[in-house]
Amino acid sequence: MTAPAHDPVPYWRAKTLEEMSPAEWEALCDGCGRCCLVKLEDEDSGEFLYTDVACELLDCTACSCRDYERRQEKIADCVRLTPESVRALPWLPRTCAYRLVAEGRELAWWHPLVSGDPGTVHTAGISVRDRVAGSETEFALADLVDQIVDWPNRDWG
Repeated sequence: MTAPAHDPVPYWRAKTLEEMSPAEWEALCDGCGRCCLVKLEDEDSGEFLYTDVACELLDCTACSCRDYERRQEKIADCVRLTPESVRALPWLPRTCAYRLVAEGRELAWWHPLVSGDPGTVHTAGISVRDRVAGSETEFALADLVDQIVDWPNRDWG
């Protein structure tokens, strides 16, 4: 009699961020769009505050970049996520899969790699869909303080 087959360990548990293939790395993104929100740093505390204002390239319905391949050419302060930057960026949302994997934590039930459905990030209320006040081109820098919100760094449960 043979032993029952066990599901293989998912790659995000079996590999470090550095060991992931480019396709695995890209699939780790849950598509929430939170990292594409404008963030402000409190000069006194060093705390990062999220706004409900999005990068001008963010498609706020699809929660994806309109020009992903050339985003860094078009947006001067667009940060490319790498294993090194994921570990160093204090503003990555607590729900971010890159951050969770780097910290050895589990992905949430709504993550598309867990649920098998890219829509669960939206139905769970994690994505920026229907929460963005507008693009950064629509707001003056001085007005961003009025757009500070706390939901982008809340946990899922």
